[in-house]
Amino acid sequence: MAAGAGAAAKARRTDEQARIIIFEKGPYVSFANCGLPYYVGHQIKERNELFLVTPERFRQRFNIDVRVNHEVTAINPEERKVEVVDHFTGNTFIETYDKLIIATGASPIKPPIEGVNLNNVYHLWTVPDADAVKAFIQQNKPQQAVVVGGGFIGLEAVENLLKYGIKVHLVEMLPQVMPAFDQEMTVPLVKHLRQLGVEIHLNDGVAKFLGTGEVNGVQLASGKIISAPLVILAVGVKPNTELAEKAGLAIGEKGGIVVDTRMRTSNPDIYAAGDVVEIYHLVSGKKVRIPLAGPANKQGRVAGANAAGGDLEFKGAYGTSIVKVGKLTAAKTGLNEREARDAGFDYQVSYTHSPDHAGYYPGAETMMVKVIFEKSTGRLLGGQIVGPKGVDKRIDVLATAIYSQLTVYDLEDLDLAYAPPYSSAKDPVIIAGMAAANILRGEVEVWTAADLAEALEKGEDLQLVDVRTPDEYREGHIPTAVNIPVDDLRKRIGELDPHRKTVLYCGIGYRSYLAYRVLKDKGFSDLGHLSGGYRSWSLTLPEK
Repeated sequence: MAAGAGAAAKARRTDEQARIIIFEKGPYVSFANCGLPYYVGHQIKERNELFLVTPERFRQRFNIDVRVNHEVTAINPEERKVEVVDHFTGNTFIETYDKLIIATGASPIKPPIEGVNLNNVYHLWTVPDADAVKAFIQQNKPQQAVVVGGGFIGLEAVENLLKYGIKVHLVEMLPQVMPAFDQEMTVPLVKHLRQLGVEIHLNDGVAKFLGTGEVNGVQLASGKIISAPLVILAVGVKPNTELAEKAGLAIGEKGGIVVDTRMRTSNPDIYAAGDVVEIYHLVSGKKVRIPLAGPANKQGRVAGANAAGGDLEFKGAYGTSIVKVGKLTAAKTGLNEREARDAGFDYQVSYTHSPDHAGYYPGAETMMVKVIFEKSTGRLLGGQIVGPKGVDKRIDVLATAIYSQLTVYDLEDLDLAYAPPYSSAKDPVIIAGMAAANILRGEVEVWTAADLAEALEKGEDLQLVDVRTPDEYREGHIPTAVNIPVDDLRKRIGELDPHRKTVLYCGIGYRSYLAYRVLKDKGFSDLGHLSGGYRSWSLTLPEK
């Protein structure tokens, strides 16, 4: 896959004289498993487009001996030999090596649930999986389907099943989809999926799969029964470490093979790369497993070069990722709040809402940006973005900033490309930096939507002021809020009690920031404003 094929190609580029053999258990040496849901949904129309490199191309271009349907069943590190089963003939043979690269990847988790082995309960992990799902849909035209798991593959499966007009039920035992994100950033995804007709079951797992021979439904832990002739399991993956464990290689606390920055295992003649290894998280400094194609490709390149006598290093990663969900895109880089707490950071967060390009140019769409940053230094620790357009560009800017250990003050000063069709004079990343830097400079005290909701639920005595226009206020506002538009604030300031705890909000946070500065100057001491404004309130709080 990504790591193994890349390792072999880089090894060849490093040493033209080396004898290089790839043993692949399955029938394909390199395919785009990230594209499988889109092949099922006809967005990738030709099956052959999934195959990145064929065995023939490896032989012709790289002079690499590729043997598909050949499974390595044992490694003998002392004698530097591997045992291989040829699944074409059934014969077993021994092959020697000078250097070995393990790129066995990961496998989808099959939970020990009654009925999990029924027909038409599929994973979506290999080309045969995708072939089987696509064939079932075309032949049986199911009216309903269940997707179990709300991560990347689960959400991509949901989106592509919808293209057939299938009623989709998404089951997730956690209280949110996309567990790598902070929960409030996933609420817009859930709301959007429900608008698309998806029935979402959060905080509810599968108790058993129903049917005889073939699945015909799912019973949830809550007791609810969903009738469906098609189920896709996407509850996570586990690293394929069995070969490494039997060979005596060190396995880490996270369950992956231990490697150094040269992708060398505990045996100096054996390297490993891809979903099967543990790596360093470049922000937290902790060992993690990040089963994503980007890091796997880079790890394979480093392992291949070093196994062939080169000198490359893979320092680590921080999990930059992105997913398409209907008309929305969600992306994350660096740490989420839970990870920041676990790593011991004293951090602050900020929310901003910005158009993907100049608002006066047609077609602008708003994205929500969350940044997490260290209080003492302003160093950027993580970022998450949700929106219809332009999310990919901005998350990559934040990812580059994190790698370079930039601060939110640096984000203010970035020199980014601007023309009305592409961005604004103040790009969403720059706006995020400005808002965060204002917090650190003490120019404003912020509340999050969750902070405010908790305070209101507890009945805390708050003077809540909506500084939007009366029309905006009438269209929807936070309970107990009084409406004093920011342009009227100076002449109506007598309506407010300067001694009460006061929280200001507007549409996205700009007007309430202005109001904050006015009231601060007038002696309001216990004062805050809602980060991200009413838009954050309405987008990020779960529906009740």
